[in-house]
Amino acid sequence: MANDRYDFAVALAHKAGNLGMEYFRRLDTLTITSKGHQDLVSEADRDVETLVRKEIAAVFPDDGIVGEEYGTVEGTSGYTWVIDPIDGTANFVSGIPQWCVILACVRGDETVIGVIREPNTGETFRAALGRGAYVNDRKIAASSSTSVAVGSTGVGFNGRTAATDVVNAVGALISKGGIFFRNASGGLMLAYAASGRLIGYIEPHMNSWDCLAGMLIAAEAGNRMEAVNIPHAVHHGCRVVVGAPGVYDELKMIADTSFAPLPEKYSAA
Repeated sequence: MANDRYDFAVALAHKAGNLGMEYFRRLDTLTITSKGHQDLVSEADRDVETLVRKEIAAVFPDDGIVGEEYGTVEGTSGYTWVIDPIDGTANFVSGIPQWCVILACVRGDETVIGVIREPNTGETFRAALGRGAYVNDRKIAASSSTSVAVGSTGVGFNGRTAATDVVNAVGALISKGGIFFRNASGGLMLAYAASGRLIGYIEPHMNSWDCLAGMLIAAEAGNRMEAVNIPHAVHHGCRVVVGAPGVYDELKMIADTSFAPLPEKYSAA
């Protein structure tokens, strides 16, 4: 059944991405509202998520669903889909072609499927647990870098944690000769880390729909990452530290010394 879901997820990510592109080509007609600091939502987000939920319910009606826009549907199959219809909405509504559709599927304490579809480039980053990671049909691997001074590191920021977290992390990275990268889509940055385009990615807190798919893809590509309590992360998110084998320890140290402890509501402790 996991294989069925993997093929289904890849096809659904394409379908959802196509719908997103229809809206992206007519941005002047979109209704856009703010959910908070730097957190926007458009009718494209809602309609793409509605499509994804309907497709999942039709094919796997006993599966659970957790999504950014419409909350949680409890399932009985043991599988839960974690979905972000458009990651990088700020880019999307500004006409910047760096956004993606994210689909993850969790079973028990493991993420078993991850798909990130970037419609503007036609790239689908994908992985199933134990089966390697791919962009479209090409196998991908973590960067071979052995120093944060060689390559670029993705650094994420959000309004849920202290601004000093990212300021400290960027400062620490630069002091080590590193370069930071941010494109306002955590999902895409994790995909780029998975494929070796970035040497790693760190963020003090990410929601599950933004990170679980990318973390699986990155792990299947050979990256190292900080351990995460998946059942807790599905509903509360988690800190994310992902790095190529040769730089992970440096990135973990930067995260440990730069990020404040997570607020209790986000902590898995």
